Amino acid sequence: MPDAAEGRPALAESTGIGARVTALRSARGLSLSELARRAGIGKATLSGLEAGTRNPTLETLYAVTSALGLPLTALVAAPGPIRGSAAEMALLRVFDDGPVTYELYRMHLPAGATQTSPAHHAGVTEHVTVFAGVLRSGPLDRPLRAGPGEHVEWPADVPHGYEAEGPADVEAALLIRYPHPRSP
Repeated sequence: MPDAAEGRPALAESTGIGARVTALRSARGLSLSELARRAGIGKATLSGLEAGTRNPTLETLYAVTSALGLPLTALVAAPGPIRGSAAEMALLRVFDDGPVTYELYRMHLPAGATQTSPAHHAGVTEHVTVFAGVLRSGPLDRPLRAGPGEHVEWPADVPHGYEAEGPADVEAALLIRYPHPRSP
């Protein structure tokens, strides 16, 4: 599933994200180069994110949080729309339940739009309930299909995607389950 509108910033404002990335990276004893390598992004991209001179894409934010073993909300704390290359999401709730964090989003995907997301860290799963439209989503090599009232779920520690099939926009709820990384 190819991306649409590559490079679209995830947030209207990325205030404070750079400082949070720097603090989380430092707390883990990682150099800028090492985190960039683990996240699969350029060192200049990460440096700009930390300096606050770049408004990152959703894909970049997920790459960084996955490399740190954290949920997206470790970086994106403010309410407001979160935009991927095609999807728009609104964070509804974060649930911390012992060794697991859940993020619940309302998701909108325009008709015909597709978006590819990088792998999350090990053990992360995604669960989508579709309210309108037809969604093809899941691992890129074996996507699942769901229409109104249907639910799909998959291991999200592999590259995965979302596609709005047919003439209708997709309206759905996305629940992401993040197990906390084990301490060494």
